[in-house]
Amino acid sequence: MSAQRLADWLARRWYGGVAPGVGLRLLEALFAALSSWRRRLYRLGWLRSERLDCPVVAIGNLTVGGAGKTPLTQALAIALRQRGWKPGIVSRGVGGEHREAARVRIDGDPCRFGDEPCLLAARTGVPVAVARRRAEAGRLLRREAEVDVLLADDALQHLALRRDLEILVIDGRRGFGNGRLLPAGPLREPLTRGERCDFRVVNGPAPGAHAEAWAMHLAISRAERIDGHGARSLDSLRGEALHGVAGIADPQRFFLALTLQGLDVSGHPFPDHHAFQPVDFAFDDGRPLLMTEKDAVKCRAFARPNWYAVPVDPELDDAFFDAVHARLQQIAERRP
Repeated sequence: MSAQRLADWLARRWYGGVAPGVGLRLLEALFAALSSWRRRLYRLGWLRSERLDCPVVAIGNLTVGGAGKTPLTQALAIALRQRGWKPGIVSRGVGGEHREAARVRIDGDPCRFGDEPCLLAARTGVPVAVARRRAEAGRLLRREAEVDVLLADDALQHLALRRDLEILVIDGRRGFGNGRLLPAGPLREPLTRGERCDFRVVNGPAPGAHAEAWAMHLAISRAERIDGHGARSLDSLRGEALHGVAGIADPQRFFLALTLQGLDVSGHPFPDHHAFQPVDFAFDDGRPLLMTEKDAVKCRAFARPNWYAVPVDPELDDAFFDAVHARLQQIAERRP
């Protein structure tokens, strides 16, 4: 079974109302036991958790796949810089080959560093570093860049790095699925874990489901040529037959967003963090092709003139950023 077919099969059980079988439920019990032991080993100090010499904000979710963590990290980095902080971003660099701590340049190679770190470096302009152990990336930024707060992308379950604040991102469209742990459901941790997070952000509509969470909207309005030679509004593409490409955890989210803009899109889903090659685009017939920014950074070397990236602009209430800023000020004042 291909990765995409397996993902679709699991999604029907997690989000489509198809009950998981006995095998998945047994594996769920095993996963729950192993996860509980892992957390206990960190609490007892048998597994080491490192504290860095500046505030650390962990941004993550409870479910497998995308919920909007990277756009939120992007927005928070920019907002904190506007409020006088000098943020840096640390990431594991999923999909990249680099294992030792390394800085990610604005034009960094996603094959080396991963697609999301390269996108964050390009969109925010703040220092970004990757390492399998995010603490090593944090120490690198503290040595080589002028940073006074670290944002750890997709780090809610990365207990090897101690954090001062936790921000939970919730998928407003799919929620927590059937509420079960992997692999019977999409949860990496029990739902009670979210109650211990300092802030909760819902990406997309979730009427009444998360009353105490902040709302985030991912706005799209333009398409930028991947080869860097121009851009056009999404409105200008209405009435044309288009291709849509998404190698993200929930490709349908991207295709739906384009459809809601009034666009006629034929969707081509790929697995999350897919390493695109020219052969993947055999369907290209000259029609405009729209893809996510995360995918576009991996296609720059062979992009055609009719290929466009669709930038996402996260929109949140300024009060959310003010609240995070205020909490970080309190944390910094308490540090020696």
